[in-house]
Amino acid sequence: MLEVWAIEGLPEIVAGDDLAQIIGDAVTDLKNGDILAVTSKIVSKAEGRSVVAADREGAITAETVRVVASRVHANGVTRIVENRLGMVLAAAGVDSSNTPDGTVLMLPVDPDASARVIASALRERFGVLVGVIISDTLGRAWRQGQTDVAIGAAGIRVLDDLRGSVDAGGRRLDVTVAASADEIAGAADLVKGKASSLPVAVVRGLAHLVTGLDEPGAKLLIRPAEEDMFRLGTNEAWDEGYRAGLAAASSGD
Repeated sequence: MLEVWAIEGLPEIVAGDDLAQIIGDAVTDLKNGDILAVTSKIVSKAEGRSVVAADREGAITAETVRVVASRVHANGVTRIVENRLGMVLAAAGVDSSNTPDGTVLMLPVDPDASARVIASALRERFGVLVGVIISDTLGRAWRQGQTDVAIGAAGIRVLDDLRGSVDAGGRRLDVTVAASADEIAGAADLVKGKASSLPVAVVRGLAHLVTGLDEPGAKLLIRPAEEDMFRLGTNEAWDEGYRAGLAAASSGD
């Protein structure tokens, strides 16, 4: 049976806070195999990843490795970019929700490392094997709405490879690899919510996914560039093709 509940009583997080200590003080019951889903906002706050809102565009640029697509609208320009973590998302993950007025937050420096610190401290404190996911809210290509996904993880198998097993009808599964960490992040968001000040949830019933801390983190979820069939937005792909055509024409090819 799967159980998911939010941890209550967490204080407002500020730069320099020990998240593992704060979460450990608030949680009342941890068992072997539990998984904690921690909203990235509080990790960013604890790591001091805040900048003044006036510097938002500069922060987005600083976090950007590659512009995938951009669109002008009534309120400005939305940039879909690949950020320094390899994630493709809007505004490089720089966000103004659930932050003090006049500030914006960048994503944690290394979400996998942040998750390992929290998981290691909670395992030592409570004497149980727990996994930790750092989650953030993302939109998705071809789908309306947003959902939480894992951007950092420790002590959990982020991909559940079902290839070689059989389905309920006895048919062999050859391509199914479940994004278990993303599924857990989405489930946890149902009890955390966006406006309820409940940034941490416990997920119980998936102990088979909990592993040692040497398991690859959420970076494993990022599709390698050579497998990405949609590297650019429509306008960007057209511009790139147009420039390539001009170059070929000028060279006589």
